[in-house]
Amino acid sequence: MTPAWILAGTVALLAIWYVARQRRDVACTIDLEATHEHFHAHVDLKGVTVDPGDEVLVHNAPSRIAYGTKQVYESTATVHRASWFKRQIIKLTGGTELHELYDVGFEG
Repeated sequence: MTPAWILAGTVALLAIWYVARQRRDVACTIDLEATHEHFHAHVDLKGVTVDPGDEVLVHNAPSRIAYGTKQVYESTATVHRASWFKRQIIKLTGGTELHELYDVGFEG
């Protein structure tokens, strides 16, 4: 084998390792409030700690609630775990703090 093939194989393995992730469905509680005192949306995942690089998709979350109400829903969420390599890259680049500012979005 030539060094080019060895390098290409190593890069391919690192790419697979970087994107490889585990998927887990968990129960969650969605807490929504739109009152004069509070305006928030919180999700509590049952038995899972989210680490840097992990992605969470909450299923069947309402897109809006009436003003002046507080509602709590039981639902499920899919947690995609980042690979060890991806987690280390995120820690090294310091992207964790920046992602906390814009990784949460509301659709509706």
